[in-house]
Amino acid sequence: MAVTDIDMGLPLAFLEKMRALLGEREYADFLESYGRERTPGLRLNPLKAIDEATILKLTEQLGLEKIPWALEGYYYDSQSAPGKHVWHEAGVYYIQEPSAMAAAELLAAEPGDKVLDLCGAPGGKTTQIAARLKGRGLLVANEIHPARAKILSQNVERMGISNAVVTNEEAETLARRFPSFFDKVMVDAPCSGEGMFRKDQEARGHWSPENVAMCARRQAGILDWAGAMVRPGGRLVYSTCTFSPEENEGSISGFLRRDPRFFLEEARVFEGFEGGRPQWVNGGQEELARAVRLWPHRVNGEGHFVAVLRKDGQAEHKDRRFKKPAYVRDRQVTDLWQGFCRQTLTKEGQQFGAWAQERLVFFGDQLYRIPDEMPDYGGLRILRPGLHLGTWKKNRFEPSHGLALHLKKEQVRRWVTWEAQSSQMEAYLRGETLNVPCPGGENGWAVMAAGDYSVGWAKQVGQVLKNHYPKGLRRG
Repeated sequence: MAVTDIDMGLPLAFLEKMRALLGEREYADFLESYGRERTPGLRLNPLKAIDEATILKLTEQLGLEKIPWALEGYYYDSQSAPGKHVWHEAGVYYIQEPSAMAAAELLAAEPGDKVLDLCGAPGGKTTQIAARLKGRGLLVANEIHPARAKILSQNVERMGISNAVVTNEEAETLARRFPSFFDKVMVDAPCSGEGMFRKDQEARGHWSPENVAMCARRQAGILDWAGAMVRPGGRLVYSTCTFSPEENEGSISGFLRRDPRFFLEEARVFEGFEGGRPQWVNGGQEELARAVRLWPHRVNGEGHFVAVLRKDGQAEHKDRRFKKPAYVRDRQVTDLWQGFCRQTLTKEGQQFGAWAQERLVFFGDQLYRIPDEMPDYGGLRILRPGLHLGTWKKNRFEPSHGLALHLKKEQVRRWVTWEAQSSQMEAYLRGETLNVPCPGGENGWAVMAAGDYSVGWAKQVGQVLKNHYPKGLRRG
């Protein structure tokens, strides 16, 4: 395809800028990438204990091929439809652009870390970080826009994450509440989105030099507040999905001048990754070359920029400054929760219930298990203060959809399994009542599963399973 055929939909000022930055030879390669079909990606969710049989089945159905820089990342056949598979609803995988997976991998969260994803929606990097934490430590996932924060919360639930708190706050508000608190902070900054032009036609129409400059100014404030929340010795990862030097090397260069406690670490690179380009920024420090650029003409993915920064100093033990949340002390509530655990969960599952007993919190009439490391969240706009256990309804407890998605087969006494593409599973996803005897012999709650992966609740009454799949998720 001729270049003149490819560049028709791209802003002229953007093309002129990229030609000046890249030079004629690389610019031609860059522009040619817009004529190629992009390759979409997904990440398998290790919190679901995915086995080799599942990976093999998905490989056959979706044409999976490994993404080199993401531990659980795979390209999939663009003609397949993984978003329509029941395992998507079960949180077995998350559909995510391949290049976007690099940032959370470079953050390198470890079990037990306290981590903040400051600009978390829709949830790709949040859920990727949660996979690395393995249910231990604390993950605060924040999104400033309420509608996007709701989507973030839904994805946290779908992936079965137990140690995440979802907030809807300004960066400044969080920084004043959590000074030097987090071991690791992810800033996937709002940007001009140039790296998504091949994927998102609408983004091209919003682009302008003025918008690039506005994004760079906004990023400066976000970075400053994010840096204030990193503990001494902690890590800050900054990423964008744009090519703009003003928003990439420029934003990092300005931040390093404003906060000399931070320095750039050498990021791990893979084939096709390139370093940052200090020469594109006036007075740019040579260490900017330690950042990473992913180009659509160099890797099988879209455009992305990642910088890994470290804060000078040693970790300080000042967590005692933070108040603890108001845990539930009502004996009737805790007894009801424990009664549900005894009736519904196996011995292993009951240990889970007992373990949660001292960290129960009410959020309206909703019962949650809050992560160990989360301090008092009073006064913050919270969408999800931890793992949603269920609803307190006078003298009974009704388990949440999120709890079903979190539980595994060995934790549940009544586990009803169907093949993922069976007529029974399709009926369940439509919200139908099922005339199916349930294991366990007595009335009570049962988890419906597609193969080995939980999908939702049903309640056995005699020989009938009453459907409790959320109405908002039911298929037509």
